[in-house]
Amino acid sequence: MSLLQTPVTAQLGIEIPLLCGPMYPCSNPELVAAVSAAGGLGVLQPLSLVYVHGHEFRAGLRLIRSLTEKPVGMNVIVEKSSKVYEERMRRYVDAALEEGVRFFVTSLGNPRWVVEKAHAAGGRVYHDVTDRRWAEKGLEAGVDGLIAVNDRAGGHAGARSAEALYAELHGLGVPLVCAGGIGDEAAFVRALQMGYDGVQMGTRFIATTECTAPAEYKQAILDAEEEDVVLTERLTGVPVAVIRTPYIDQMGTKAGPFARWMLQGRKTKHWMRMIYAARSLWKLKKSVRGTFSYKDYLQAGKSVAGIHEVEPVAAILRRFREAAG
Repeated sequence: MSLLQTPVTAQLGIEIPLLCGPMYPCSNPELVAAVSAAGGLGVLQPLSLVYVHGHEFRAGLRLIRSLTEKPVGMNVIVEKSSKVYEERMRRYVDAALEEGVRFFVTSLGNPRWVVEKAHAAGGRVYHDVTDRRWAEKGLEAGVDGLIAVNDRAGGHAGARSAEALYAELHGLGVPLVCAGGIGDEAAFVRALQMGYDGVQMGTRFIATTECTAPAEYKQAILDAEEEDVVLTERLTGVPVAVIRTPYIDQMGTKAGPFARWMLQGRKTKHWMRMIYAARSLWKLKKSVRGTFSYKDYLQAGKSVAGIHEVEPVAAILRRFREAAG
């Protein structure tokens, strides 16, 4: 049987077991649509859609829908950082379901309410996890699949290797997706041969013609090797993988003493993360709206080592399909 035929393709109705991971700030509508149109599944990031790329939420969904009729998904960060944020996410999920979205990727919290809404409409929910404890909590909430975020991922990376995570998580009865370190077709095939039912990629899709990130950001990905990707706590309060630049060296990668104290408290950690988030949203928004500077945080994973050219999404997925077919 072809490596392309997996529980992920069967469950989600796609041709290639590959998700374009949701990215703040890089998930512009054209990129999300292009991945789905080429046989994978594009996952939109709602805050990126609205606050970076300037679309009213429902209008942004309809723009994506005008570019492809294939399935698309949506990311829901379910951390209870504030009542206002949670209510906004609930409205976004309701609107997405009304507009025909039937796949959701949840992270950073209890996904039960998303599962209940999605399942009532015949949808599916996959949950980001970094170890078995979080996987079991997601399964208790009723999720349909797990996205295993490993130590090579961009953004909020995990602590375990892809191999270690697979050993820990396989056999739980739901599809398992490898997230982190997939930048070329050889890595894609290796993940499927390891036993994963699919992969999630983010960094590879920043270096595409459809992504609206600045040319300097894309070039930084092409120029970087995996040792250039470091973890910083100064973006969100928890380790985030970024490309090392002179600015990163100047600022350091550790949270300051006050922030570290705030992050240790059960209630104060949410306040501190809100402070980090407000600052980070502004800086990340600048990096994709034409005011790029190396005083920005360039999120990327260690898959940069396999990325050598800015290409159309369709060309990338064509190679992946051929390699795994």
